[in-house]
Amino acid sequence: MRRFGTLGLVALWVLVSGGLLLLLAVSVQNSVRYSNLQAWILLINAVALVTVTVLLARKLIELVRSFRAQVPGSRLTARTVAIFGSLVIAPLIIVYLFSLEFLNRGIDSWFKVEIKQGLADALELSKSAMDVRMREYARNTELFANRLADSPPSDWATATDEHRVESGAIEVVVYGTLGQVLAASSTGDTTRFPRLATSDVTRAISAMKRSRSSLPGKPPDTDSLGTSTENESYTIGNVYWSLEPLSEGDYLINTAAPIATSPGSSEGRFVVALYPVPPQLARLSEAVQRSYSQHGELSARREPVMNSFRMTLTLVLLLAMLTAIYGAIYSAEKLVRPVQDLIAGTRAVGKGDFGTRLPLPSRDEMGFLVHSFNDMTKRLRRAREDNTRSQQAVERERERLSIILARLSTGVITLGRDLLLRSANQAASNILGVDLERGVGQPLTTLTEGYPRFAQFAGEVTSRLAKGEEEWREQLDLKPELAGARVLVCACTPMPGDDHSESEADAQGSYVIVFDDISALLQAQRDAAWGEVARRLAHEIKNPLTPIQLSAERMRRRYLSQMTGEDAQILDRATYTIVQQVEAMKAMVNAFSEYARAPDMKITRFPLNALVTEVADLHRVQESAVTIDIELDPRIEQVEADRGRVRQILNNLIVNGVEAVENTPAGRVIVATQLEIAGSAEYATITVSDNGPGFAREVLGRVFDPYVTSKPKGTGLGLAIVKKIVEEHGGRVEADNRPEGGGRVRVSLPVTDGSRQMVARERRAEPRKERA
Repeated sequence: MRRFGTLGLVALWVLVSGGLLLLLAVSVQNSVRYSNLQAWILLINAVALVTVTVLLARKLIELVRSFRAQVPGSRLTARTVAIFGSLVIAPLIIVYLFSLEFLNRGIDSWFKVEIKQGLADALELSKSAMDVRMREYARNTELFANRLADSPPSDWATATDEHRVESGAIEVVVYGTLGQVLAASSTGDTTRFPRLATSDVTRAISAMKRSRSSLPGKPPDTDSLGTSTENESYTIGNVYWSLEPLSEGDYLINTAAPIATSPGSSEGRFVVALYPVPPQLARLSEAVQRSYSQHGELSARREPVMNSFRMTLTLVLLLAMLTAIYGAIYSAEKLVRPVQDLIAGTRAVGKGDFGTRLPLPSRDEMGFLVHSFNDMTKRLRRAREDNTRSQQAVERERERLSIILARLSTGVITLGRDLLLRSANQAASNILGVDLERGVGQPLTTLTEGYPRFAQFAGEVTSRLAKGEEEWREQLDLKPELAGARVLVCACTPMPGDDHSESEADAQGSYVIVFDDISALLQAQRDAAWGEVARRLAHEIKNPLTPIQLSAERMRRRYLSQMTGEDAQILDRATYTIVQQVEAMKAMVNAFSEYARAPDMKITRFPLNALVTEVADLHRVQESAVTIDIELDPRIEQVEADRGRVRQILNNLIVNGVEAVENTPAGRVIVATQLEIAGSAEYATITVSDNGPGFAREVLGRVFDPYVTSKPKGTGLGLAIVKKIVEEHGGRVEADNRPEGGGRVRVSLPVTDGSRQMVARERRAEPRKERA
């Protein structure tokens, strides 16, 4: 819509400018015509100025907005407009000044004194020539009147014809006193003869009769000759004459003279003669008179004409200047438009849009440049497509490698030469217990806060690499004194850099660190070794214990009654000690047998909360100052497990908790159950915590190993047996110290046999996630 409005204004401006030029061409030919058309010229000038001003204002507003918005090409457009405008406006101003000077001098030359005086002299000369001719005709008429006065009236007709022929008159008429025609002669139609004398002639003759005071040869002074529609008459003595104009620019000289009569006669007869003026003399006189009149009119309108010409010239100058500026803006925009397209295309290419195609503006150098740009973008697009395909291939290989690394139970970490973390698989995060993905691109030390095991690993790796040890293999024992200790087999290998890579890090190369968690393997080896030890101990120790106990009891029954005094007391204490120690050794042997026994579980479905309540009540009835509280999760209804072995787990944990707080004032043991969901498996978690001293720091990482205990009494097999039973059920067990004080053991058992099998499949697919 805006474009159509601009086209309409341009069309209006073209029409108005054409009309203005036409009017100027017509009006300058005649000053009178120019005066008549001056109003139209000014109006059309004003319309043209308003139109081109509106067009120019719109263009300037668009240019200013583009300049302020820093539109590409706006500065170049402004400079081009300034150059074009200065190149056009300067010549226009020079032409305008010279035109004004020429106009002033040209019009002033019209009104020079010499021209005015020459016109006045020519006018006077023409009047003198006409006056001489009129006096000559008047004298002929007067002589003819005197001739008639001396002739009888009967001869007047013949005399009239003769006089007309001799004098060259057109018409000769003799009037009587009453104005009747007494004699007449004419070269044309006799119907034209006047029957009565004209009033002018009659009045002139009467005046001549009344007064004879007029001086002969002195007619009244006049300023014009033959330009008026009325007759101009003159009287000299007894003669009257006048100049009568005709319709086609010709003139006639009308003369009258009285016919002399005797003194005292009352007759007033006179002769009227009509003479032609020569056409050449009439035309010259008319031309001189017309030129003189026009010169007078021009002199009177000199200043208005000058002002009108100046105003018109000024308006035309403004119109030309505004048109030139508008044309400069339009031309600059058209010239800069391909440059703007190139700038926009360059920015689009800079943003990655290689599909940009620019229209060809022309077949010149600019067109060649645009064609080259289009060819460049075409090649860039092809190169990007090739690069995209290559990247996709690399990404597919990387995805395959990522899938392989994700399925590995071995941790893999890559570090740059600057020791920044570049990648890590999920197994590495699981083994080290920290989310390594959030540390990609950062030093390993940024992730060590709150993760002491990972801090030890990062410190060991960075220290070796900082020393220049690029290729090494080592077994790392991570924080054995803490819960969740790990033993890792770690290997480091350098990787060469890619010289063609755009990344500086890729060009420098990297380190690949591969490590595996052998904690479970070592634990399994220890468990197998302790199991073999337990079986041998149970076999070797259990056999002699019974005879020893029986022999001590037989000696006590047979000899105690026969002895008195001190000997009897010694025998009693000795046999009692032997029996008690044998019982203790039997308990230890039974514990060894229990630890070394192969799993033979009887999976049944039973209510876990009821079993927890039953075992807790059993320990409450014993004489002890320790309070046993239970916190049960009602969401746990039935579990599928070996009821007897779960009871054994509860007994061992509660007994350990009670023994841990025996010397603690207001000792308390809390047994809690909770339903947990991990992935697609459901776990029943049993947590036994106390407010005792907690686990010793030096044994916290080995509390589930056999014969590891911080209590003054005990075999150290309780938690080992608990761990063994939990593993047989496919569960997890962990021990730690509570922040507020006291120890805590958490046992998580799959709720159903389906969950147990699912956990077994996940453990076969992932690294073992046991935490001690």
